[in-house]
Amino acid sequence: MNIPKLFALFALILFGIIGTVAFMKREKSEQYETVIIPISAAVSDPVDIKLEHEVRSVEAGKKEFTENLTPIIAVNEEIQAPKVSREEQPPEADRIEELFRKIPPKLPIVETITYKSKVDWLKGRPAWISDYAGHYKTSRHFIARSLNGKRDYFKQNVALGDRFNVFKPDIDITFYLVIDTGRSKMWFYYYDKEANEKVLLKTYDVGLGRVDNSQASGLLTPLGHYKLGEKVAIYKSDKMGLYNGEKTEMIRIFGTRWMPFEEEIADCTAPAKGFGIHGAPRVDNGRGEKIEDAGCIGKYESDGCIRLRSDDVEELFSIVISRPTHVILVKDFFEANVPGNVKG
Repeated sequence: MNIPKLFALFALILFGIIGTVAFMKREKSEQYETVIIPISAAVSDPVDIKLEHEVRSVEAGKKEFTENLTPIIAVNEEIQAPKVSREEQPPEADRIEELFRKIPPKLPIVETITYKSKVDWLKGRPAWISDYAGHYKTSRHFIARSLNGKRDYFKQNVALGDRFNVFKPDIDITFYLVIDTGRSKMWFYYYDKEANEKVLLKTYDVGLGRVDNSQASGLLTPLGHYKLGEKVAIYKSDKMGLYNGEKTEMIRIFGTRWMPFEEEIADCTAPAKGFGIHGAPRVDNGRGEKIEDAGCIGKYESDGCIRLRSDDVEELFSIVISRPTHVILVKDFFEANVPGNVKG
């Protein structure tokens, strides 16, 4: 092969190598740019360490990446942020002590009075706790708890100068109990008719009736607006009565208190008769003692009545039995309509 032919062959090989290198550099550059572009679409996701290093090492693209980062995050947050309602969770409260305590803070529906045996509204004999209870439309159990400064509803010994709370006679109040069958909770309100104000006093956990899909409520516990009756009961150990036609120790069924439904007001899925609010049943502990079956609270196990822990039902009983009390049973708290404007 002569020299001109060798030179031509060498030139051809050289141009081939240069073309191949140029093509490979172009392909690598295109791959590198393809990787960088989609990073911004997943800025909230973990980034591969090698990939992150490559992005941060490119000074020319660093400014553009940073400038574009903020609007992309804002768009993602706007799309992903949940819409939270102000009423997503029902309210909670526990202001019961403001009814019983004799020093501020106290609720405006109560007043503290000093006991004296001679009063203007009773002639001919000394006034007793039962007389104060009747005059102020406040139960003796309520007065006893305030007088004793603790959950003692039966000790009612009183001496001149003793102080206790009663409901103010010039305020027309009605109590409302909202029961949410889905959450197994109860909200206790008072409604001041003249001021058109409602105040949440306390929230309680409750036990409800067994599941029954043949009922409108899906439970043996009905739905609707009822009114409590006056034939309330206090049960102690060994107090017998008839239940389902059999002689039974009542505390084993109803706990220590019973407050019956008396009247259907609106949208009731069952008659009022037979339903009520009572305490958790008492059971034998194996040592000859009857103890509270508090495990039933929060469950669907009753024949349709609303169950409360002993402390809760005794507390509620002491407050509501002397004033009109309405019970509103709903599947969701926000379906209930308690009159009045909310007051803190």
